Amino acid sequence: MIKVVVVDDSAIVRKIFTEELSKNNDIEVVGTAPDPYVARDKIIQLKPDVITLDIEMPRMDGITFLKKLMKHFPLPVIIVSSLTPKGSALALEAMDSGAVEVIAKPGGSFSVGEMGMQLADKIRAAAQARPVRRAAVAGPAGPATLASRALAETTNKIVAIGASTGGTEALKEVLIRMPPNSPGILVVQHMPANFTRAFADRLNGLCKINVREAKDNESAVPGTCLIAPGNYHMLLKRSGARYFVQIKTGPMVHHQRPAVDVLFNSTAQYAGANAVGVILTGMGADGADGLYKMKQAGARTIAQDEATSVVFGMPKEAIKKGAADRVLPLPHISQGILDML
Repeated sequence: MIKVVVVDDSAIVRKIFTEELSKNNDIEVVGTAPDPYVARDKIIQLKPDVITLDIEMPRMDGITFLKKLMKHFPLPVIIVSSLTPKGSALALEAMDSGAVEVIAKPGGSFSVGEMGMQLADKIRAAAQARPVRRAAVAGPAGPATLASRALAETTNKIVAIGASTGGTEALKEVLIRMPPNSPGILVVQHMPANFTRAFADRLNGLCKINVREAKDNESAVPGTCLIAPGNYHMLLKRSGARYFVQIKTGPMVHHQRPAVDVLFNSTAQYAGANAVGVILTGMGADGADGLYKMKQAGARTIAQDEATSVVFGMPKEAIKKGAADRVLPLPHISQGILDML
């Protein structure tokens, strides 16, 4: 049984979360708290496996509380945020501070039923997470100068990357090491709608490559990373020598939209041996089949290792299928991509 404490200043949100989570036999809300001070006492008393945490609360904001929690009592934390530009930016700051997942507050077109299912899935993933590992895999950027020379002659290549729980920090570690003339990079990160643009903007300020949220029919060109928009699938297409992306709705795959398998399957079809596929930390099996299809099509493939994964679910499933040419720790994945190219 996964024990959860819900921390939110809204009594309505606390009630909704408790009711929705009680529908799952493997999850129990053992306590709720309207602010971090009450939460602190509940956490010490109840010893939960996972915490859901609002960001904007009275007496102490969620990010300040999160930083204190990670220092003194590290636990897997899921951030609950509004679908606003401010909420997105704060949620990403919280991910930087050690949170492992983010979910949008119920409201608008986001039904309570959909929220309940997604929240339960995120809690299951977070319960497997090792948040203290995040600092251990961070490190200085790799030798971009050497990597840049190695890529000087490459054209018409594609790098496809998929990630979920823990993926925001893992992607940062990979992309920050990629040189300015990297091939076109496509990323699917399981993340709610409206958060992916803030995530892309944050990475763009850190990386040597240009990072942005993908638009339909946008070209995948060297020196650019396109991130699938939340709640939309992203597919690779090709017209002659031009690679471009298609952004579309459609059924969820592995309960996800965007789904990694959708990107990887299309990359296998349209890029074949001209691609490198990478699967990073995350819960579930999304991406395992697609990575195997990429390998069958001649692409080179990489899976993140267990020691540096926040949740060793997606990489593990890909490895079990024989889909990964190499299994690498996070700090070595960027160079592994460049070596394969």
